[in-house]
Amino acid sequence: MRRQIDDPNVKLLASIAQGLREDYVDVEEEEAWRGSPFGWIRERPSRQVGKIGEQLVAGWCAARDLDVVRSPDAEADRIIEGRRVEIKYSRLWKSGRFVFQQFRDQNYDYAICLGLAPFTARCWVISKPILRQYVIGHRPQHRGREGGDTFWLHVLPESPETWLQQCGGSLADAFGILRSFR
Repeated sequence: MRRQIDDPNVKLLASIAQGLREDYVDVEEEEAWRGSPFGWIRERPSRQVGKIGEQLVAGWCAARDLDVVRSPDAEADRIIEGRRVEIKYSRLWKSGRFVFQQFRDQNYDYAICLGLAPFTARCWVISKPILRQYVIGHRPQHRGREGGDTFWLHVLPESPETWLQQCGGSLADAFGILRSFR
């Protein structure tokens, strides 16, 4: 049910807001996510999005009969089949890439990178040695004196870098890697 605005000042303000919307909202991107089961995540504050990504991965792994528990410390997000795991989430950016952020050299064995597009999901399970070889220490997220502790990974989902291809790509591929932890 759509509500009517009766106050002429509110109508004027709403009209101005609608005109400004085009400056702030990517209507094409908004349309691409319309009807997506993942679209609601885009509307959540950024401080919640990472947690939602963690919960999605943990729930998916548990539903696939993998043993999942919370990490007892802040150095990893979960322990899956006895392995310490850091979970990174990205939605598909306008550039057509997933951008996984805030990689740190902490105490975890693997990073699980979950990328969501409107109607598909991609997933990579990357060992810490591979992260150190290609990401941590190589792709700084921030510049300057304070910027050397966080790193990021940009992934074109249809043509990931060669080294990343061994780490999954589809949910089925990622599950195969996770199942091998048993």
